[in-house]
Amino acid sequence: MKTIATLTMNPTIDVSYDIASMFHTHKMRTDNEWYAPGGGGINVARVFVRLGGNARCFYLSGGATGPALDGLIDQHQLVRTRIPIAGPTRIATTVLERNTSKEFRFTPQGPTISESEWQHCLEVIRDFQCDIMVLSGSLPPGVPDDFYARVMRMLRPRGVEFVLDSSGPGLAHGLEAGSLLLVKPSLGELQQLVGRQLDSPGEIGKVAMGIVESGKARLVAVTMGHQGAVLARAEGPAFLPALEIPAASAVGAGDSFVAGMVFALCTGRDEPEAFRFGVAAGSAAVLRAGTGLAHPADIERLLRMVAPLQGTAARSS
Repeated sequence: MKTIATLTMNPTIDVSYDIASMFHTHKMRTDNEWYAPGGGGINVARVFVRLGGNARCFYLSGGATGPALDGLIDQHQLVRTRIPIAGPTRIATTVLERNTSKEFRFTPQGPTISESEWQHCLEVIRDFQCDIMVLSGSLPPGVPDDFYARVMRMLRPRGVEFVLDSSGPGLAHGLEAGSLLLVKPSLGELQQLVGRQLDSPGEIGKVAMGIVESGKARLVAVTMGHQGAVLARAEGPAFLPALEIPAASAVGAGDSFVAGMVFALCTGRDEPEAFRFGVAAGSAAVLRAGTGLAHPADIERLLRMVAPLQGTAARSS
């Protein structure tokens, strides 16, 4: 099996609570309190390792909250390399209001990273050998917009393949560096990238195929929440509808999708089957409230519900 590394430039301590009802001003008592290590790459590694793969987490960590993040990662028995920073690791909070089944998510922008700190990050990962590097999550303040592209240019001569799951400038610059194995924007991130609304799977597939045909990525998987997902590859675009399942939380669904699809590719599944596996993993993440992410038993059960690929995305528009 291929080995992966993940890079998380803006990790989080993910805290989740349940509450009966939300009210302003008043003190509200919570229950079902959970703490987990989070951020794109860390979440991908958590699910990838659960599935039986090998992954190393590279991440930034600092301030009074940094040791707490380190400890949470150790509880999940992940192989990790901490890159120290001065600023405090951010804390993201998710609150489930039971009376309405609405989920409220609060996510800080993260600490400001100095030039010496992000330069040190490049030095730390420069000599690490892996088959696939997953670059996932937002870039914190102070980190150059083209940081992911710099990582790709630095490691590509050593034969490393790249998976990119980011947004805004991080996504745009990473695509410009080209030759990605997989890029996974959400529909919103893809619309932000192209600067216009995309109204159908056919239109989404056409834009995603443009990325493939330009040589920027071999695979483009666009996740659309309850609308399903689109895969673009050399053979053309294809669409999968969302599974009809009860959704308890949206936390980590995209990261679970990435972990599932990359794991499937690393274990020899073909691209359509890897896409189906990713859809099952993303769906498994929404079954559980809070920060639990996808679990293997749920993925395998849901995979039997994922339809075969429906021809091209254009036919489903």
